[in-house]
Amino acid sequence: MKFHHLGIATKNLEETLEWMKNTFEIKYISDITFDKNQNANLILIETKDMIFELISGDIVKNLVNKNITYYHICYEVKSIKKTVEKLNGILISPPKNALLFNNKKVCFVMTNIGLIELLEE
Repeated sequence: MKFHHLGIATKNLEETLEWMKNTFEIKYISDITFDKNQNANLILIETKDMIFELISGDIVKNLVNKNITYYHICYEVKSIKKTVEKLNGILISPPKNALLFNNKKVCFVMTNIGLIELLEE
């Protein structure tokens, strides 16, 4: 597993993006993408040191209403199936194509350290 990005829940993508622009050295910002498979609006932001994914919509509404912004950590893996077995967690979302990542497969697993997104290479 190789660290890929940190997922941040937000009520307002544009406001959070503006804050990030003023706070971090930005190298890349994707367009806002609505992914119907995830039922979320997404932006990928690459800073000098890290990649963030901003997520808004119904999927994170309850978290945001509780002022919880940490959503998930994402790891890139060779095989989602093998990694899910190794993590021994609860599969929250079965593998599906993710528009933001050029339709690569992703899934979400609840583990002892919280929600992990797996992004298949």
